[in-house]
Amino acid sequence: MTKIEKAVKKSAVKSAVSAAHTSQDIEDILAIDVGGTGLKAAIVDVSGAMRTQRVRVATPHPCPPALLVETLATLVGPLLEQYPATHVSIGFPGFVRNNHVITAPHLGPDDWNDVPLAQMLGERLGIGSVRMINDAEMQGLAAIEGQGLEFVMTLGTGVGTAMFRDGELMPHLELAHHPVSRKRAYDEYIGDAARSKAGNKRWNARVEKIIGILDSLVHYDKLWIGGGNAARLTLNLPPNVATVPNDRGIEGGARLWHPRSVRETRQLPAATQRAGKFR
Repeated sequence: MTKIEKAVKKSAVKSAVSAAHTSQDIEDILAIDVGGTGLKAAIVDVSGAMRTQRVRVATPHPCPPALLVETLATLVGPLLEQYPATHVSIGFPGFVRNNHVITAPHLGPDDWNDVPLAQMLGERLGIGSVRMINDAEMQGLAAIEGQGLEFVMTLGTGVGTAMFRDGELMPHLELAHHPVSRKRAYDEYIGDAARSKAGNKRWNARVEKIIGILDSLVHYDKLWIGGGNAARLTLNLPPNVATVPNDRGIEGGARLWHPRSVRETRQLPAATQRAGKFR
């Protein structure tokens, strides 16, 4: 084994041990699921088991960042009195990158542009360890089996998507805003407003069409369908497609602090950055 190979192996082992140790030290996690119609939260342990009952309030509309932070702080206050959590996980319905909200179409696009929501809520609650990802991704963390290519689609106010390879979260694709039928995107085609307008029978037919499109596009090994409207599905699902309970969005908050939830490129930045350290 060359010196370079030994350095890579040593760094990888050290990073993995450090990440695992951090995960084991966590006891209580405040998991928050931000939705277009409801805000939900609960305290979970590191395995995802509920330590409190889930609480919920309606999402204000419109909902600028400051109002969302204050609404969430009021919602989770009683939970934190029972279990003073040291870590927070947030699933957010929009494009999230590096703990910043890039877009939030269901909360009011005019106020949401590169908003450091994780930092804002952490400062409001007095908790320094806060992570935030897309809500479909957080639900997927609790739904997936960790083998092969797994795709997650959530059916709620809008449509959320996430993709995992061997349990590792892949880069986010905001398919909800991709055209799928004439001038309609996924949100306008199978979102909740479209379901109410078209009726459940036609809506189910549309979802079936989308399942076929995703299969052709991704060639997933497994498709998991979650969100509040997953319970309204009446079509016969293919063998590699299954629904998951909506509360998985909360349970996934624990997995967000597991070392495998963070891409390996972030755990070993020196191995992927063009610094030539491992060359």
